[in-house]
Amino acid sequence: MRFIIANEFYQQMQQMTDHTPDCYVRPGEYLHHMYIDGVKYVVAPAVLDCLAEAEAKGDIEAINHLQLHKLHYEMLLADAQRAGTLTDEVTLLGDAPPTDEEALPTTGNSYVPRMPTCWEDLGLDLPLLFDLALRTIYTRGHITGAELAESMAVPFAVINPVFQAMRKQSLVDIVAQKGNSGDASFVYAIKPPKGEDALRDALEKTSYIGPVPVPFADYVEAVMAQTVRRLVVTRRSIRRAFEDLIITDEVFNEIGPAINSAQSIFFFGYPGNGKTSIAERITRLMGDAIYVPHAIEANGQIIKVYDPIQHTPLPNDDFAVQPSITDTLLKRGPQYDTRFVRVKRPTIVVGGELTLPMLDLKYNAVGKYYEAPLQMKANGGIFMIDDFGRQQVRPMDLLNRWIVPLEKKYDYLNTITGTKIEVPFDQLLIFSTNLDPSQLADEAFLRRIKFKIEIRDPDEAQYRRIWELVCHSRRVEYDARGIDYLIQKWYKPYHRPFRMCQPRDILDQMMSIAKYNMERVNFSPDLIDAACSTYFINTSSNKDFGAKVQLH
Repeated sequence: MRFIIANEFYQQMQQMTDHTPDCYVRPGEYLHHMYIDGVKYVVAPAVLDCLAEAEAKGDIEAINHLQLHKLHYEMLLADAQRAGTLTDEVTLLGDAPPTDEEALPTTGNSYVPRMPTCWEDLGLDLPLLFDLALRTIYTRGHITGAELAESMAVPFAVINPVFQAMRKQSLVDIVAQKGNSGDASFVYAIKPPKGEDALRDALEKTSYIGPVPVPFADYVEAVMAQTVRRLVVTRRSIRRAFEDLIITDEVFNEIGPAINSAQSIFFFGYPGNGKTSIAERITRLMGDAIYVPHAIEANGQIIKVYDPIQHTPLPNDDFAVQPSITDTLLKRGPQYDTRFVRVKRPTIVVGGELTLPMLDLKYNAVGKYYEAPLQMKANGGIFMIDDFGRQQVRPMDLLNRWIVPLEKKYDYLNTITGTKIEVPFDQLLIFSTNLDPSQLADEAFLRRIKFKIEIRDPDEAQYRRIWELVCHSRRVEYDARGIDYLIQKWYKPYHRPFRMCQPRDILDQMMSIAKYNMERVNFSPDLIDAACSTYFINTSSNKDFGAKVQLH
């Protein structure tokens, strides 16, 4: 608790015009809070005045609210008097304001997959490594030891003893040498008959080639070490991530705590107000990169996790310390287990195309390996189900799929043999819809979704500010008089609500029309009217075009 006791701040609070609803007992009534540099304070003189007003009106709800503030204030006042710290210079009671470090917490990910120093560090049995090497040689043809190690994403010095063991067992043979880099330049080929027999057995199991899989236990360790639950969002840090969106403090006060909870979020509201944009910007608050394995090995099965479509790889050198002269001369590579890929924290968005099979392991019958489901690929980031309620599967069936993950923070995936794999469920799960949430889910499920946040329509001042941002991004000169004309002609007569997306959409239409007319984009009434006439539909009269359609 932080109480301001100085009257000059009380006067400053009364002069401010941009208070958020949580500054009042009820929106617009009994103002007694103010924000300074993103920090919320109770203004003690305002509490006393508001309490007197509420008692005069007999407003029980307001009296209870303000009496509790008064009680806390009196406790802090008594503590300060006992400690002898209450002087005329004191303006604040309670917790000290946060430091810059506390207000803008760091989000750096300290986890780095340990670099293996010997083949035992890979955590896999020798036969599995033999099989992968045989399949790689078979697919690639004659291949040097260095190329084979690169394909398996393991340093040559680590995997070379495995190649030597394969030679001793007459599985492979050296048939040539490329270059003069020692063992790494030896060219390997499969040696009959033992090598060919072993290759057939290896291909019977799976045709997977690529980086050596990471043991499942190591994958779980990586997910837990990079958990989204360590993320801390403050009123200051959230503004930086959303600086290109117009969002009210009221919505910020709902989104920030929801992110800190690392729980589930339900965004609802009219279409076009930026629900998807908000979800995408939440990952900016996460700030850091994570490591995702190319593939994992679980109960003898190989599951591919890294997805170049869903994951955005990052360069390895933007986090490294300044290399020494020796490191530069030796051209030092990544100092982590390269069976992992360093990526941005994932943001995976699915819409109406989502089906229940997409949320379970996908078995490749030809390759005999699995593809991780979407929520597994989203671990460490955000998984957003957009346009919820418009999927090909019933909403309740889709909701029921998430009951265990939301409650237990792990998910069960099934293999084709019926084996269940318990996988971490470490992500911010977001549902987004423009339908009524109460019509999509029952009370029991909505209870499991911790935060339900309505993304509201902008008011006129926010709408105009969005126009300014959009014009700046499109390098078009903003004209306030043109916006006056737009609102007076195309909004007020139709009682048309403002939407966040409309300035962007209308300006894009204006730019397209200007190109056609071979003129510069400006806010002339002709250009505004031409854009709006093709953007908005006049619903004041019904028209029959001779066809019928029924929406389900």
